Amino acid sequence: MSWLPGSPKARRRLWIVTAIAPVLALAVGLSLWAMSDRVTFFVTPAEATPETAPAGRLMRLGGLVEAGSVAHGANGQVRFVVGDGGATTPVVYQGDLPDLFREGQGIVAEGVFLADRTFEARQVLAKHDETYMPREIADRLKERGDWRPETGEAAPLRALNGDTR
Repeated sequence: MSWLPGSPKARRRLWIVTAIAPVLALAVGLSLWAMSDRVTFFVTPAEATPETAPAGRLMRLGGLVEAGSVAHGANGQVRFVVGDGGATTPVVYQGDLPDLFREGQGIVAEGVFLADRTFEARQVLAKHDETYMPREIADRLKERGDWRPETGEAAPLRALNGDTR
C-alpha cells in the first residue's frame, strides 16, 4: 500500500504543498535572520549582567533616575545613575535631555553597555505622565513593599538602596 493518495487530484495537491513548504520555510527563516539585528532588548539594572547584556549590543535600559546623580559636563555630556531598587547602572548621554527628565522619575535609555559596564545612551525617553514606570520595576517595588498605592509612586530610591541620608 502506497503512502500517496489514490486520487490524481489529491496527489497533485500533495506535490504542490511539498514544493511550496520548503520555499515558504526558507523565506520565513531569511526574514527572521534579517530582523535579528534590529531587535532591541529591554533590561533593568538588576538584570544587566555581562551575560544578558553584553558590551556593544544595542539595548534599552529602564529604571528610576537616582536623586543627586545627574551631573552636566561642559561639552553637553550628562552623567546620571539609573536604579531599580536592586541595582544601579551609571549612564552617559551626549545631547539634550527630554523636558520631562528629572531625578526620581522613570526613564528608558537606548544605547550600549561599555566594557566598564557604563551604559552609553544614544536616546533617553522620559515618562509621558505621572503614572509611567516600567512594569518590571513597578512589580519589583510591589514585591519589596516599597510601592505607594495611594499615589502610584515608588518610595525614594535612596530608601530602596538602604541609604538613610
